[in-house]
Amino acid sequence: MSHPRTLLEPSRHQHRAPAGAEPPEGAASDWTVPQHWEELTDEDHWVWNTLFARQKTLLHDKVVRALEDGLDILNLSHPGVPNFEELNEKLGARTGWTIVAVPSVIPDDVFFEHLASRRFPAGNFMRTAKQMDYLGEPDVFHDVFGHVPLLAQPAVADFMVELGKLGLKAVELGEIERVARLYWYTIECGLAREDGRTKIYGAGIVSSFGETHYSLDSPRPHRLKFDLKRVLRTRYRPDEFQKTYFVIDRFEDVLDIVRENDFEAVCAELESQSDIDPKVARPDEVFGA
Repeated sequence: MSHPRTLLEPSRHQHRAPAGAEPPEGAASDWTVPQHWEELTDEDHWVWNTLFARQKTLLHDKVVRALEDGLDILNLSHPGVPNFEELNEKLGARTGWTIVAVPSVIPDDVFFEHLASRRFPAGNFMRTAKQMDYLGEPDVFHDVFGHVPLLAQPAVADFMVELGKLGLKAVELGEIERVARLYWYTIECGLAREDGRTKIYGAGIVSSFGETHYSLDSPRPHRLKFDLKRVLRTRYRPDEFQKTYFVIDRFEDVLDIVRENDFEAVCAELESQSDIDPKVARPDEVFGA
């Protein structure tokens, strides 16, 4: 039985535009557009404030400290949808990253080029009040509330750059699905140990009312020890709660995932091995076993 998503929008990378697609009218060649913050409506700001208050209260002590710290560092609790110009002043001074507005989903090579250049593409629209609990594409709440606080942390900021470079290489190698799985099971749906407890750092869970509880408390999903080869072999569904989550020993170790492995060699080794259904797990893979 699948679980309907609540406040978990598919990530931009997973619901991507076709390779070679042209930017829509009004977008630059890198698919960026002006945010036009001044055109946001009272409803847009109300929806942001409502979602922000609900998630911040829910997430307290359930997410890694770095995420809550990032919310404070970037002053994201200030009422209303963040103005990217103001947000980028704080974020750029902290880790050199900037948020760029994009109109919709973007092609893989464009997405990873932005990451490799310390730019995070964020949806240039806000869901409506009627879409509070489900949206088919990532909007500014998912992208900014879910992703941006951790970009204020140097380890994550550097990890995302390395992931961007890895994605560009994967496009050339024809291994984009492997990187999609790594992105999904870390940046979107990652769990980590902190203070002896399992906590959330993945943006897809962070922006999801329902999956916050499910990922940590439900007996249904597997919570497995993070192993890069296992992650790269494991399929996923972006449109339902996960059957498997991967837990790293320490959130601070996230950068080592890409720095300490030869991605091309690992992919070559996995060529002869079959993909793994996320519903399947061995007892010895379970975190803490």
